[in-house]
Amino acid sequence: MYHKRISPSLAMWVFFSLAVGISLFTYFAEGDYTISNNILNFADFILVVGVSISIVILGDPTTRFNKFDLFCLSVVSAIIIFWAITYNHIITNISVQTIMVISYFPVVKRMLNQKKNTEAFSIWIALFIAPIISLVTNKGFLADIYAYRATFCTGTLLILMLRLELLAKRRKLR
Repeated sequence: MYHKRISPSLAMWVFFSLAVGISLFTYFAEGDYTISNNILNFADFILVVGVSISIVILGDPTTRFNKFDLFCLSVVSAIIIFWAITYNHIITNISVQTIMVISYFPVVKRMLNQKKNTEAFSIWIALFIAPIISLVTNKGFLADIYAYRATFCTGTLLILMLRLELLAKRRKLR
């Protein structure tokens, strides 16, 4: 971001920050777990908040919220309100996994509209490998759901990023 080579979507990372924080809280509220029982969720929380802050400080104007992002934010807010009213940790945690899937929509839409990859492969490859490794140490159904969702979503995004990179190279060769 500092060198303006990538311009990640602020909306995606803000949604991630909200969702990962709630996921971690509901995971701990559901059972007698420690940080090491769901280290992926804890590490993700530190990462996504850090990235969100970096985008606010270093991001260009295209990283800011648009109408689509605000719509996604309303869906995220509805799930948060549900949890605040019901305190149903399991349903909320699973709903939060939905928020995290929704979190990918702004960046996917942005990349498809711009017809280019706006994300860094190094970050997303690490975010793809981490949940696979975490399946060894996870404890609890909710931690497994978190890891499987993360693997699927990051893998799908990496495929899109690779496709856009290949299409961009083809355009340059023409």
